[in-house]
Amino acid sequence: MEALFWGCLTGGVLFAIVSVLLGDVLSGALDGALDFLSLDVLNPMVIAAAVTVFGGSGIMLTTYTEFSLLFVMMLSLLISAAVSVVVYFGYVRPMENSENSTGFSVQELTGRIGEVMIPLPAVGYGEVMVRVGASNTLHIASSFDQRPVPAGVRVVVIDVVDGVLRVSELEEVKGEV
Repeated sequence: MEALFWGCLTGGVLFAIVSVLLGDVLSGALDGALDFLSLDVLNPMVIAAAVTVFGGSGIMLTTYTEFSLLFVMMLSLLISAAVSVVVYFGYVRPMENSENSTGFSVQELTGRIGEVMIPLPAVGYGEVMVRVGASNTLHIASSFDQRPVPAGVRVVVIDVVDGVLRVSELEEVKGEV
C-alpha cells in the first residue's frame, strides 16, 4: 500500500511541475479536447491536489503512526477531500470569477465625454480621445451638428455610425448645481 501512496505523491508532484512548466504549451495543444471535463469539481488543480495530498498524508500516517492500513486510507481520503474543498473554494472558484477584460465595443462609447485631438471640419473627419476604463483611446470622429469643432474642445459622443463617432460640442453650464 505504501507504493500506492508514493505513486500518488510522485504523480501529483510531477503533474504540478509539468503544468507549471508546460501549462500554456499543453493548453494550446489540447485546445478544447478536454472540454467534456468542464465540471468545476473536476478541475485538474483540484484533482491533482487531492491525489498529491492523499499520497503524502498516507505516507506520513503509515510512517509516523500505528494506525491500521484501512484507517490510514480512510483518514488520507478525508484529508485529501478537505484539502480539495479548500483548494476549490479558496483558489479555483475565485480565479474563475476574477477574469477581467479590457475590451470594449465602440457602441459603448455613446454618451461618453471626450476631447478633440484633430479638429473636426463641418463635413469630414477628425480624431477624438475618449477615456475607457483606465486608458484613453483615439477614434475617428465627425461632427454631429455639421459645425467645425477645434482641437482641445470637450465633446460628447452622440452616436456611432460604421465605427465613426458622431460627436457634438459639450456645453458646460457654469453656476448650476
